[in-house]
Amino acid sequence: MRFGILGPLEVAGGTGCGTGPGTDDGGPGGLGADGLGADRLGADRLGAGASYAPQAAKLRVVLGTLLVRANEVVSSQSLIDELWPEAPPRTATTTLQVYVSHLRKTLRRADPENGRESLVTRRPGYLLRVGPDALDTMAFEDLSRRGHQALRAADFASAAELHRRALALWRGPLLSDTPHGPLLDSAAVRLGEARTTVLDERIRAELQLGLHRELVAELQELVAEHPMHEEFHAHLMVALYRCGRQAEALRVFAVLRRTLVEELGIEPGPASRRLQRRILEGDPDLSAAAGPRGDGSAGRAGRGWSPAPGALPPADPDFTGRSAELAELVQLLRTASAGGAVAVTGLPGTGKTALAVEAAHRAADAFPDGQVFLDLRSPTGPPPTGPEVLGRLARTPLTGRRMLLVLDHVTSETQVRPLLPLAGGCALLLTAGRVPAGLPGLRSVVLGPWRSEESRRLAGLFGGRAGTPAGTARSVPVSVPGPDAGALAEIAELCGRLPLAVRAAAAQLAARPHWSPATLADRLRDEGGRLDALRTGDVDVRARLVEAYAAAPDAQRRAFRLLALLPPGRFGARQAAAALDLAEPRAAAALDALADERLLAVDRDGCHLPELLRLLAVERLAEEEPPEVRRAAAGRVCRAYAAAAAARPGPLPDADALGLVRLARTAYEAGLWALTVRLTDAAGGWVQEGAEAAYSVALEAAVRCADRSAQARMERSLGDLAWQYRRLDRARELFAGALAHAREAGDEEEAGRALVGLAELRLDAGAAAEAAALLEPALAALSAPGRARGRYEASRARALLALAQDGPQGRETARIWFGECLELAGSLRDHRLEVYARRSLRALSGPEAGGEGAARRGVEIRPGLWRIRPAGVRA
Repeated sequence: MRFGILGPLEVAGGTGCGTGPGTDDGGPGGLGADGLGADRLGADRLGAGASYAPQAAKLRVVLGTLLVRANEVVSSQSLIDELWPEAPPRTATTTLQVYVSHLRKTLRRADPENGRESLVTRRPGYLLRVGPDALDTMAFEDLSRRGHQALRAADFASAAELHRRALALWRGPLLSDTPHGPLLDSAAVRLGEARTTVLDERIRAELQLGLHRELVAELQELVAEHPMHEEFHAHLMVALYRCGRQAEALRVFAVLRRTLVEELGIEPGPASRRLQRRILEGDPDLSAAAGPRGDGSAGRAGRGWSPAPGALPPADPDFTGRSAELAELVQLLRTASAGGAVAVTGLPGTGKTALAVEAAHRAADAFPDGQVFLDLRSPTGPPPTGPEVLGRLARTPLTGRRMLLVLDHVTSETQVRPLLPLAGGCALLLTAGRVPAGLPGLRSVVLGPWRSEESRRLAGLFGGRAGTPAGTARSVPVSVPGPDAGALAEIAELCGRLPLAVRAAAAQLAARPHWSPATLADRLRDEGGRLDALRTGDVDVRARLVEAYAAAPDAQRRAFRLLALLPPGRFGARQAAAALDLAEPRAAAALDALADERLLAVDRDGCHLPELLRLLAVERLAEEEPPEVRRAAAGRVCRAYAAAAAARPGPLPDADALGLVRLARTAYEAGLWALTVRLTDAAGGWVQEGAEAAYSVALEAAVRCADRSAQARMERSLGDLAWQYRRLDRARELFAGALAHAREAGDEEEAGRALVGLAELRLDAGAAAEAAALLEPALAALSAPGRARGRYEASRARALLALAQDGPQGRETARIWFGECLELAGSLRDHRLEVYARRSLRALSGPEAGGEGAARRGVEIRPGLWRIRPAGVRA
């Protein structure tokens, strides 16, 4: 079964899978000399002419979206947004499930053996498994990567051929017969830009091969289609100049300049202006091509019409933040000794290359003989060895020169060590995921996420959304005024303050003027779809993180996946030991290894998975670990956290309570019912955010494991929430259910607490006598040792009942009961309850303790919750 989305949607039947786009044997499944697009995935050649592409537009949307994200989990929410971008119907989730069912039937018809199983449900959505030779976009991206590598290696014949084959796959705009929502819009922009880049690099390679005459007509068409694309104009200028048409080449520049000035108010860039000067001067080097493999081209390429391999990339006009790190790095470069090396390392997506390039430009005056830039990435094969790196610099004279060698994406010190004897007076600037240990005298700058104060002031990246133009004040954070300030700050936090992710978010807003920052923040809050939302144009945050993950050894990748089971936030070796099923010392060593791979952040306060890496770990865990492994690890983690919470006196911090609630959900999804209840109990009454959902899950778990006492606790907690939200009938129903289940289980404490809830309902309704009748047995049941929390609530309710009996005697009785609350709060080590009791006692002793003043002021019945109408007065 094969798919085509570079044009109208096509689905071809079949069961065979070839060797994948990485082969060049020309046989089945290989690309062959004619290209995969021409023979395997062309519109007229899919299968035997039969297409299984769905006719219904909505089905094409779902299938197209899954294909754009092939072999990745696409959240249900993302699919719903794609199907109904404006206003999804109330039945959206059910309707989506129906569409998926129809697609499974279609895929089974196309491939009876494997079709239905290729579309699987994966929390929080769906995943479509597609082989490497079965989708035209995969083939396109593989060919373009290999072509780019060939171009950087100056193998121009291979680069041109690979790029031609990539372009042959396109039959039209992405999914041109399918309605586009936000995700497909983003993919269309990204792939459209990728196609333009491939076209640009193919022309660049063919110019180097001396095909300028053949290219003139095509380039004239391209500059007419893209009147503000400087690179196409530059290529046309070179082609015309080499054809002896110097005047026409200069006219091309004049047209470009007039267009840019009139449309945008800007001049052509430095590269275009340099090329114009060289044409005016009749530069003979510009007339010569390089030959099939660039033989003898090093000198010409360095002075070429656009950045060639070895040229330092231009400075980013929107480089923002990192002021402290930039100052440190520039100082290290200026003071670097001959042959000295400086490394920029850090988490993936932290902007190591951008910082290195910016620092190299700022320190340029310290290197009068120039700067050389080498990207050591190898998307399709192993990274270059030290001798191979040395070979790429063979034509660059280093001896006796003061130059800066910038080596990007270094993976090992062995790539750098052979350069040291030849570096002479040069300095080396390296970027690497981890510090390349073993290099003498190496100094390093380590990057983490943006600091909070920086990320809150990065309005410049958002294209003036908060009142500041993009690119303003390079390297100086810009203040965020206006109503969007909070949303932009939240976006930065949801991006984990990772520069790459924040830039992707800014690009999303720029591409969708109808979105507000609040719209984007709302979409990013969905953890399951957040990495999907941070993919736009040629920026793919998930891909960058996966790159770092894939480069790690197997043991580190497995540890990374299992740590996804820990709740967000900091943890230590003890918690990691539970997830990894290791003794603490070995778990500590595993954490150190993960930190070395930059898949884990470590500081004085402990370890944590940076937010977006944590989301990647969640995805990888669901995809790569079998259910039984996930369930066993979840059980170990949940038991460890529950035991630690039970051993801790007093209330939990909010972050810890939320962590327990998350783990309770994990336990529930793993079918660990008793652990679900235990974790929710451990969070106790400290749950604030999402409390109703948490107790509802625990109630269902209690029912499943037939724990009547736990069922009573959860019903009573839910009843308390319903009372606070003034859903009084629901509260009464829940408290009554809790009382019945507590008595059935013989749980006196929980029965007493349910009676307190029912008493508060009666007191709130003005039925003081009925409330007193309920509180009397409640106080008796809660007087036994070990029931301080329930006793506190009963004493508080009894004090409020006394206040309902207006007059000095009622206030004195209330003072006694609030005094008992104060003692009980101290034994519970709950500062919040203690402060409430003290505040209530002060209110009873003040000058307006009784009479009209108290009536106007009302009564604080719980911390921060006031009743304005006095109790005892019926509504």
